Amino acid sequence: MNALDQLRKLSSAEDFFDALGVSYDPAVLRVARLHILRRMGEYLYHSESGVGTDDEVWLACRAFLENAYHDFVESSPIEQRVFKVLKDAVKPKEEPKKPFVPLSTLVVGSPDMERSGSL
Repeated sequence: MNALDQLRKLSSAEDFFDALGVSYDPAVLRVARLHILRRMGEYLYHSESGVGTDDEVWLACRAFLENAYHDFVESSPIEQRVFKVLKDAVKPKEEPKKPFVPLSTLVVGSPDMERSGSL
């Protein structure tokens, strides 16, 4: 079984930290466990770590977990915005569309008024 298959079988954040030999503060993990694992997954996705020997993959995964963990030691999940719901919370709101009234509907004797029978 290769390194990624072994990691796929893990079920908790603590399992990942223990398996990869990364030390952690339980208080940080309690607050940001899903965010840390999601960030690790992003790092893994954007790398070529699936290629190489099992030892190389294992070391890369360990480094990604360490980096992800440190991202959340130094800032909060709100600041990091890993999940879509948090990213969407800071998107600029679109200005509501202003109603459009063509000038021709305001001018007496316009073709629009004649058609509607307003004259």
